[in-house]
Amino acid sequence: MSALGVASRLGRFRPTQRRCWFIPSSRGFASIKKPASLFDPLDTFSERHIGPDDTEASKMLEAIGYKTMDDFIDATVPPKIRIASNTISNESIKPFSESQLLAKAKALGDQNKMFKNFIGMGYHCAVIPPVILRNVFENPAWYTQYTPYQPEISQGRLESLVNFQTMVISLTSMDIANASLLDEATAAAEGMVMAFVSANSKKRTFIVDSGVLPQTLAVLRTRAKGFGIRIVVGDVQSLLRLESSSDVCGVLVQYPDVDGAIRDFGEVAEKTHAVGGLLVAATDLLALVRLKPPGEWGADIVVGNTARFGVPTGYGGPHAAFFAVKDKLKRKMPGRLIGRSRDAEGNSAYRLSLQTREQHIRREKATSNICTSQALLANMAAMYAVYHGPDGLKRIADKVHGFTQVFVDAVTRLGYKLVNDSFFDTVTIDVTPILASAELLHTKSIEAGINLRRVDDKRVGITFDESITSLDLVSLINVFASAASATPVSLVDLSEPNKPTIPEHMKRTTPFLPHPVFNKHHSETEMMRYINHLASKDLSLAHAMIPLGSCTMKLNSTSSMIPLSWPEYGNIHPFAPYDQVKGYDNIIKELEEYLCRITGFHAASLQPNSGAAGEYTGLCVIRAYHESRGEGHRDVCLIPFSAHGTNPASAAMAGLRVVAVKVHPDGNLDLEDLRDKAEKYKDNLAAFMITYPSTFGVFEAGVQEACKIIHDNGGQVYLDGANLNAQIGLTNPATCGGDVCHMNLHKTFAIPHGGGGPGVGPICVAEHLAPFLPSHPVMPIKGKQAIDAVSAAPFGSASINIISWAYIKMLGGKGLADASKIALLNANYMAARLSGHYILRYKNENGRVAHELLIDLAEFDKAAGLKVNDFAKRLQDFGFHPPTCSWPIQTCMLIEPTESETLEELDRFCDAMIQIRKEAENIITGKQPKENNLLKNAPHTMSVMTLPEDKWKRPYTREEAAYPLPWLREKKFWPTVSRLDDAYGDLNLICDCPSVEELASA
Repeated sequence: MSALGVASRLGRFRPTQRRCWFIPSSRGFASIKKPASLFDPLDTFSERHIGPDDTEASKMLEAIGYKTMDDFIDATVPPKIRIASNTISNESIKPFSESQLLAKAKALGDQNKMFKNFIGMGYHCAVIPPVILRNVFENPAWYTQYTPYQPEISQGRLESLVNFQTMVISLTSMDIANASLLDEATAAAEGMVMAFVSANSKKRTFIVDSGVLPQTLAVLRTRAKGFGIRIVVGDVQSLLRLESSSDVCGVLVQYPDVDGAIRDFGEVAEKTHAVGGLLVAATDLLALVRLKPPGEWGADIVVGNTARFGVPTGYGGPHAAFFAVKDKLKRKMPGRLIGRSRDAEGNSAYRLSLQTREQHIRREKATSNICTSQALLANMAAMYAVYHGPDGLKRIADKVHGFTQVFVDAVTRLGYKLVNDSFFDTVTIDVTPILASAELLHTKSIEAGINLRRVDDKRVGITFDESITSLDLVSLINVFASAASATPVSLVDLSEPNKPTIPEHMKRTTPFLPHPVFNKHHSETEMMRYINHLASKDLSLAHAMIPLGSCTMKLNSTSSMIPLSWPEYGNIHPFAPYDQVKGYDNIIKELEEYLCRITGFHAASLQPNSGAAGEYTGLCVIRAYHESRGEGHRDVCLIPFSAHGTNPASAAMAGLRVVAVKVHPDGNLDLEDLRDKAEKYKDNLAAFMITYPSTFGVFEAGVQEACKIIHDNGGQVYLDGANLNAQIGLTNPATCGGDVCHMNLHKTFAIPHGGGGPGVGPICVAEHLAPFLPSHPVMPIKGKQAIDAVSAAPFGSASINIISWAYIKMLGGKGLADASKIALLNANYMAARLSGHYILRYKNENGRVAHELLIDLAEFDKAAGLKVNDFAKRLQDFGFHPPTCSWPIQTCMLIEPTESETLEELDRFCDAMIQIRKEAENIITGKQPKENNLLKNAPHTMSVMTLPEDKWKRPYTREEAAYPLPWLREKKFWPTVSRLDDAYGDLNLICDCPSVEELASA
């Protein structure tokens, strides 16, 4: 068929007449404010970040019946909780222009000392292939995507995440892997809980080998407390003999261990299974290129960190952890899982699988509160494996291992003693044959710009990675030579190793990554095309607004992202001495101060590396506070029915009993039910969790009364900050009555969602809770009463905190307040436009919503058999990502436009929803059949639109399907697959890449 024939079927071109489609912009010319002074910068951020200009804001205010912004805010935010206008102002937070911000970031980056790090302990300096750095890490088509809950417009990142899962499955020799977790330590904690649950929560002893990373052990202790798990640390062989076999639920080992030793844990696995437990192995993927994989020696669960596969160290993160299990455990596995299914046309397609495992469905019965992953970083790691392939990974592994061997040979010749005879990339060196203590060696290494691991007074640790050059190797050896008063060496003095240091029986013998995708894209040209091919399948903020309620998909500005690519921030080890990271220290302290000012609280912790982790941390802090007062028995947590699913899951993980609180039909909290239950449980009341504004999209006037009820009965108030974007400069969690809140920096403070992660969930607390903020075993940062660590790194995902720091500094106090005001205005304007066509479920006594609106579609199910999902899929035909569907109410859509969208984009979305309402009316009135119509058949792909005439069996035209509104002819995003069959995907669970044979038979 000719191109003209295909286009004719789509209605784009008509053979009989020529027609030029030009859609004039409804926005007209945008207004840019004149600077107050000639000497003021022109690159101010506020006018670039906030979508509507003053003219558009005035039009929207007029449309909803207000003359001024102040009048509108007075009608939207309850007066009792308002804060003074100068609380968040340019005097309290000075605004920086974009160029000023970048200059500030550069100056602070220069304060971070660029030492060569051999510290190891689970962190390596990665070499990021430039093709991945530019086309994924720095590409908004990848980093502004949302979690792929809408698979028809997410096939690119879903395929990449399947590549990630396949990479993990193949290297670990396990049966199935998820699409990443937050970090290695929390992944190990998930493994521990899985072992506990697999023993029916009756066996409470979990054995941890002494070779496990210290940060992992700290996170395990935190997590174990809420479940009542007893952790025993030591030599696993001995402990399995000593501990009661009837109480051991599992064992955790490190492979290779923290000191670098390669140990055969096959017998440990057998003994663990003999007592009915599960063996969890924490490992390193690059090591598994040359080591016998855990799946072959009996591991049930395998976890680790993929950061050395092309992801910046970033002072601790974000990084993508992996989690792989045996087939029998797949339905208990935490986190997201990507699987293959088929679409309505029978074509193979990817989707999120087994979502009934997730916390938003299981709520307080969940044993994990994971509601995110590290998708962007997982995609980078997967692309690294695709780019290098199995042979490339072998080259890298052999060089890293070879350098380690050369180093050992050189320093043992100097008289130092190797502690671990077997190793891959990490060795522990005993200095006492030559030196009185290791301190002199550390002094020499610092002088040479090198960091070694401080094991103890007698031993040092050295870990090699891909970034180490031949000159780095020589410099390191000469540090040891200098300390030993020996002659320095040069590169010509070194020779390649000639004896094995990996035990023969522990070497890998099985092939890995045989799949075509890992063996095709090894030139930069092919890799660039593959990356961009996948990106072309996914709708992101680069295409249109993503109006997901409770997700705050705002602009992720280029200026705030740029510093992340700088080595001054990307190549810093999380355990580098504090005097080497003064730039990071300044940013962290400033960001904590800003967050405390914004929330009204006293102190902050940036350690939690997701919103759900923030919830959990806040509740652990509350529990520690009660225990310090001799009230550790307080274990009841009151949570409204309207709460996000992570709230009850987090409470359960913290060891709290969840008691639900009723909500009135108008969406407001039932204060009488809250009072009754607070008084009923007053002797055991620990906490109350509330989201504000509510998940129904309304500022509840009774929030302060609710908090007082809790305080009067001995409890603490956890205010979920998921909706903080509606509060800044207008109110704050402390004024509302909270004691602790978490913030989603990936929502309110503009960190990208990355296609499903990373996220950051710092907490801010009142003064009486500050002593209990989390510490860290390697880099202690808090007091004696601090809870143990909640993430692997002391400051969580430290590098991306730079984004939020930059966002706050560039907006300044006034810009932050203006952003919240426009977010509220945009939502209320959309509510006004849609209310004549859809039922607006909740609003306050003035008819106002907060920063999001909830529309109810139940009437269409009764009248035409149309579900929420039908409206969502039809929106894809208009080039929009659907709003949040069926949450917090099954029959509703939750819509949040954010402040970054212009009036033109808001109108485009509203026009699309109004057009879909008209299409639904045609079904209600019988003009379209109930089972074969525009909504039920949506989305319409290019392949469907080009079906031959005899196969087009639909009671509407191709033009009605593809171009229901005129502007779509100019700007059209095409879903690449038709509607997916969810049931088929769960019943036929396949979670890895197609093999050569499968592709050949397709």
